[in-house]
Amino acid sequence: MLLWRARAGDTRAAFAVSRQIRGAVSRNRAKRRLREAYRRQPARPPGIDAVFVARAAALEMPETELEREIAAALAAARATLRR
Repeated sequence: MLLWRARAGDTRAAFAVSRQIRGAVSRNRAKRRLREAYRRQPARPPGIDAVFVARAAALEMPETELEREIAAALAAARATLRR
């Protein structure tokens, strides 16, 4: 997760992919993998806007590892909100 901010209401997420990932098909695949990993998260902190940026490694890493990384990013945002 690159950026997040607190807001009133439901959690919103955006997914971006750098053009360093060559080819539109590869960029779309990276974005789909990020969206699916985010969708599978059981606990999303309420009231944040989050932006996830896919890197080239997102195409190669296993789904479970991608899900763990997104869960860790959301946990960090949740911990910061509690302060």
